[in-house]
Amino acid sequence: QVRLVESGGGLVQAGGSLRLSCAVSGALLRINTMGWYRQAPGKRRELVANITSGSNTNYADSVKGRFTISKDNVKNVAYLQMNSLKPEDPAVYYCNIPNWRGATYWGQGTQVTVSS
Repeated sequence: QVRLVESGGGLVQAGGSLRLSCAVSGALLRINTMGWYRQAPGKRRELVANITSGSNTNYADSVKGRFTISKDNVKNVAYLQMNSLKPEDPAVYYCNIPNWRGATYWGQGTQVTVSS
């Protein structure tokens, strides 16, 4: 059974930093692409960043230069380091494995709140 568990969300002042973690069980990050998405109230879920099995990364334009996605294949944990947080960044952040043995998997989400 595949399980993704996010942690690390919280309240931070604008300009501050948070690091989100996504602990994965039942699937191997070293052979999977995984991504971080976010969904703000009233908006669609959007891709923030993803990282391939070969550690190639891709970022939404809105977070380039501020967020960094990474993973630890030994611990099977993915991270999203978020720096210079802005008032437009608050959302529920989800980690995702888009395709593991024909299925897609999501975590339960972690709330990020930015105070101005």
